[in-house]
Amino acid sequence: MITSNNFKGRRDFIKKAALGTLGLAVGFSSRSYGKILGANDRVRVGIVGFSDRARHTLIPEFIRHSKEMNFELVAVSDIWNRRRDEGVAYLKENTGARKIVAARNNDELYGLKDLDAVIISTADFQHALHGIEAVQAGKDAYIEKPMAESMEDARAILKAVEASDRIVQIGSQRRSGDNYMQANEYIISGKFGPITMVEMTWNVNQPGRWRRPELVSSIRKEDVDWQRYLLNRTPGAEWDPRKYLEYRLFWPYSSGIPGQWMSHQIDTVHWFSGYDHPRSVVANGGVYVWKDGRENADTMTAVFDYGPKDDKTKGFQVVYSSRMHNSAGGVKELYFSNGGMLNLDTNKISPEGGLKEDMAKAMGMEANLLEERSIETNSKAATDANMGYDTLTSAHMRNWMECIRSRKTPNADIRAGYNHSVANIMCTTALHTGKKITFDDQTQEVVVG
Repeated sequence: MITSNNFKGRRDFIKKAALGTLGLAVGFSSRSYGKILGANDRVRVGIVGFSDRARHTLIPEFIRHSKEMNFELVAVSDIWNRRRDEGVAYLKENTGARKIVAARNNDELYGLKDLDAVIISTADFQHALHGIEAVQAGKDAYIEKPMAESMEDARAILKAVEASDRIVQIGSQRRSGDNYMQANEYIISGKFGPITMVEMTWNVNQPGRWRRPELVSSIRKEDVDWQRYLLNRTPGAEWDPRKYLEYRLFWPYSSGIPGQWMSHQIDTVHWFSGYDHPRSVVANGGVYVWKDGRENADTMTAVFDYGPKDDKTKGFQVVYSSRMHNSAGGVKELYFSNGGMLNLDTNKISPEGGLKEDMAKAMGMEANLLEERSIETNSKAATDANMGYDTLTSAHMRNWMECIRSRKTPNADIRAGYNHSVANIMCTTALHTGKKITFDDQTQEVVVG
């Protein structure tokens, strides 16, 4: 069973974060005004965690825009000496920089004099806590999703960011896709009609997804700051290379499917509908195929209920399913109204399934079939692991860079990250308990049963 307090040491960490946030609220703003950048000032960025995601997608997309935007990469922080050395070599080779600072941890990174922003691409459970460190150090941040895997961490980073004036972009890159922007505009225009149902899938057949057997067999405990890695999760836990390198397979280091995949898709539900979180969630799943010692499900289905809390006659249902052992159906995002369907896989709006004239007449209603149209777009969501050039991530990274200069709110701000975290945590709690999960808006906590 999941609760918000089942990790020894969590409260101490969060208490320190909260105290630091109070300091930010009192003294940060006046200090930060002196750091507002002019058009000709170069923005210096550090990498927090030289992960596969950073190596294959985030850094290349940053570099793609860096010359035009006058940004540069100057440092990499990683607690594993191998990744730290690889990061320095990679950045030198791909940016032409003569010097890249190698920081053994984030204390060293934030001790640097010339650093304006960071890209955080660490383990899922670390995102919120590393984000808190960044804004408390006065840095703008691009933080990979999921933003948080516990409500305590989610509340802490929300408080820290809102107490600062830092530009924080959460890695929900669909929010920078032109097709998703057009879909949102179409829905809020009223032309689609009220959302009545959403169906989402994320299906792959990738036995090696999230596995790192060669690295697991070669990594040495003495080359890693294991205790720093654990943060507030399981302080004092014995060294386990799988939970360091294959953390997405193991709770509480990752929720697996909800945090990795569902967080992208459920975020669009909040965006399009205007609801912050579900009214309730039920879910089921398990390890049905990949019997490799993992704890997180390789197959799951969740059903979400959305709508106003005080009016159960209004709202809609979201059915989300994912499997890692058969790719049939692929990744789908289908929005339904009584008049038809919005398909964000084909980027088409159609009257399919809508209310036809004969049925409408029998019910004393009028037909309301949607007009068929296509959404013209160059955006396509990436579904393979670390697949390289990703139009959504590229646009999302550029949006963050532009907002650092303009100080405008980025496309996926801290509230968007907080809301997808709530939905993820509700889903994960449902998976672990088998209970119907709701949310208490006053305490900002999930409620079991």
